Amino acid sequence: MPVKKRIIVVAGARPNFMKIAPLFKELKKVPHFELTLVHTGQHYDEKLSKVFFDELKIPKPDINLEVGSGNHAQQTAAILEKFDAVLEKCEQSKKSTDLVVVVGDVNSTVACGLACTKRGIKIAHVEAGLRSFDWSMPEEVNRVLTDHMSVLLFCTEDSGVENLLNEGIPLKRIHFVGNVMIDTLLANKKIAQTKSTIIKELFGIQKGKTTTPKFAIATLHRASNVDEREQLNELIKTLQKVSEKIPVIFPLHPRTAKKISELKIDTDGIKIIEPLGYLDFLQLMSNATLVLTDSGGIQEETTALGIPCLTLRNNTERPITITNGTNKLVGTDQKAIIKGVDEVLNHSKNKQKSRPKFWDGKAAERIVRIILKNI
Repeated sequence: MPVKKRIIVVAGARPNFMKIAPLFKELKKVPHFELTLVHTGQHYDEKLSKVFFDELKIPKPDINLEVGSGNHAQQTAAILEKFDAVLEKCEQSKKSTDLVVVVGDVNSTVACGLACTKRGIKIAHVEAGLRSFDWSMPEEVNRVLTDHMSVLLFCTEDSGVENLLNEGIPLKRIHFVGNVMIDTLLANKKIAQTKSTIIKELFGIQKGKTTTPKFAIATLHRASNVDEREQLNELIKTLQKVSEKIPVIFPLHPRTAKKISELKIDTDGIKIIEPLGYLDFLQLMSNATLVLTDSGGIQEETTALGIPCLTLRNNTERPITITNGTNKLVGTDQKAIIKGVDEVLNHSKNKQKSRPKFWDGKAAERIVRIILKNI
């Protein structure tokens, strides 16, 4: 019988949960893997954490570090310290850790990677190689550092492979496997259609009526877009202009809600709602006419769904969503955003392209096969 291999899977923030769901499910199928699921507590709000575990049927974490909020330095330091204590406890109990799997580009990702590197523990990074080439983004720092600490790098798109090679990472460590977020989306799309009543609730659709009204979704959470009054106010005014053309549904991230409240920004004309669980947001996104966002993951999800996406940033670390998807970078200038909205509504530049390679619902299977060969 094969020797048990101890693998720790780390998640900390909302985007991580959609990525670990299919991965943990596949890892559990291997009898000689001894799994530990660690939740860092980076996102601890029930609407950003517990509901995702429940809906995606992720097991209750074996360990919750409960780090909570804080600035980047405070949060990263707290995770590093607490996760290192977990690794130390494993060593003291003479249970060696064979691999730690981290996902995405949040503070939990880089902090746990640093703890492993200091102790000589192997790291696998899921969603490796993505680059915005914008070092003002904390996520870019997290991505680059984590990639250079990892021994297994799992890429979602060709650009990731190219970026890693350009940075001198050996090809033998790089694996193009596809996108685990799309695994989750494809596995849950029909479930969302059956279980979610979000559209009926938002639009008061009566029983028996099947016509879905046209609407747009907006999401904002990045510091560059929401932390300064002038920038946030301008974007909200732009969404108000968009709402004159099509209703705008705006699930409000806690960070954005706090800033809107602190800065006393007027949001009249926009349909503000609480953060949504995974199934409700998937159902809403699947039926949207267009999405306006500064999220990386939503760029990918709209590409898989064939929904037009306008990204309110000047760069993207996910270029395949533009070349093979339905995403367009429009920046934060009101005129450019309105022009993009008009193009979508007029169908002048809204052609569905082929789904990117390996975005087929089997990325987690590929990852587990590679892990099996390498630990």
